Amino acid sequence: QVQLVESGGGLVQAGGSLRLSCAASGSIFNIYVMGWYRQTPGKQRELVATFISSGRTNYADSVKGRFTISRDNAKNTVSLRMNNLKPEDTAVYYCYLYTSGNSNWGQGTQVTVSS
Repeated sequence: QVQLVESGGGLVQAGGSLRLSCAASGSIFNIYVMGWYRQTPGKQRELVATFISSGRTNYADSVKGRFTISRDNAKNTVSLRMNNLKPEDTAVYYCYLYTSGNSNWGQGTQVTVSS
């Protein structure tokens, strides 16, 4: 089994910054994708930013230039630096890990951006 523990969510004013972190533990052999998704009530979960095994990163168009994903392969951690936050970034953010043919999700952390 894989465990994902997120931290760093909270309440911030528009224009502010937050940093999310996710630590993975358990049966991890090869990480193919690791990153962040987010979800708001009534909407589908959407990709925010991910690393794939080649080292390439993917970002949602809405966060390009504002969010930066980083990782520490040795520690199986991934972080998301979010700058210039907007009210529309308000969501529950989920850490995601795809390994050994399985998708794994964290419990989610709330990010609220006030206008």
